[in-house]
Parts: sequence; C-alpha cells; structure tokens
Amino acid sequence: MGRAISNKNVLEARFEVAEFDGAWLRSFGRPELRGSWIVYGGSGSGKTTFLLMLAKYLTRFGRVAYDSLEQGLSLSLQRAWDRVDMAEAGTGIILLNKEGIKELRARLKKKNSPDIIVIDSLHYLRRFYDADYQSFCEEFPEKLFIWVSHEKAGQPKGAMAQNVRYDSDIKIRVEGYKAFVTTRYEVPERQEGGADFVIWEQGAREYWANMNK
Repeated sequence: MGRAISNKNVLEARFEVAEFDGAWLRSFGRPELRGSWIVYGGSGSGKTTFLLMLAKYLTRFGRVAYDSLEQGLSLSLQRAWDRVDMAEAGTGIILLNKEGIKELRARLKKKNSPDIIVIDSLHYLRRFYDADYQSFCEEFPEKLFIWVSHEKAGQPKGAMAQNVRYDSDIKIRVEGYKAFVTTRYEVPERQEGGADFVIWEQGAREYWANMNK
C-alpha cells in the first residue's frame, strides 16, 4: 500500500548502488541492482556475447542466474560462454536450462537464491502477460531482472516487450557489436552513463564503417 513521503525525506533518502567502473560506468552509471532492465537487438548483432559479458561483470556485485529459454545448454551457448572467459566468474553464475516462470519463481523463493536474473528471452515465456510481469517483479522487489527481447524496426518486438521497455530503468539496444545504453542513472557532468558500449572492437569498426558509406 502506498504512503506519503515528505519533501525532506525524499531529498535525504539513500540508495544502495553498484560501483561500476571503466566502460561499464561510462555506459551504465552507478545503478541500483533491482527492478528491470531490457536488452534487445537483432540476430547476429552481438547480443548474446554482450549479455554474457554483462552477466559476468555483474557477478562482482551479486549471484547471477542466466535463464537460457531460447538456446538452453547448447554448443553455441557453450562457445559464447567460453568466448567471454566465463570460467573466471566461478560459482558467481549458474545457467538455468530453459527454466519457465513457475520453476524460476520456486527457485527465487529459496534461501540464498540468485540476486540477478537474465531471462533470455521474453518471447519464450509461455502464457506470461503484463499482469504476470507486474506481479512477478513485485514478488521479488530486491532482485534485478534483465529481460531479453528480439527486435522489430529498432524496437523490442511485441506489446509485452514494449511494456517491459517502458518499465525498465536501463534500456539497451544492441546493433553492430555496440550496445546503445539509455539509463536513468546517467550523470552527464561526471561522464557516468549514456556512452555506447563496444562489444567487439573490430566487428563494430567494420560494421559501422560499412553503414556510414
């Protein structure tokens, strides 16, 4: 149930943020690791590599679960996992092999459950609608959910993914081995947040050089 908060208490409120550094800080700022983020892009854009790079980085701040609904444990995912040297993350990350919302909800109710959950992708969740999304997020307010979506005409594909985009604190569109980040944690005067994140230097350079011809 909602309640009124005084002007003074709003100004004096303190929030726990993740102390990102380097390129992550320039792109994401210092975010809260709770609520929703969304990552979307077309096939072959570098999206899976970026998601795994992000998941690996986030193991510095909490336990991560990567729910691969689309590929599951497969050779292509294993190769992507190896490409980002995920072994360095050790026990900080687990792969969930096509785990649906019912099973995921049961997992997250357990003690010492993951803090950060990547759901790849929204389009493989069966009978999961806007009301289900809202109730699911409200049930786990201290968790961070990173929702993955296919893309259509430069936007997340489908009404459900669009609604998640509106709700997300960080929105990331991947194209040509770059991640274009829109973040509510941007502080321009400190150059924190909003910078493009390069996933693969050579691939990005070649892609965008061809695009700009």
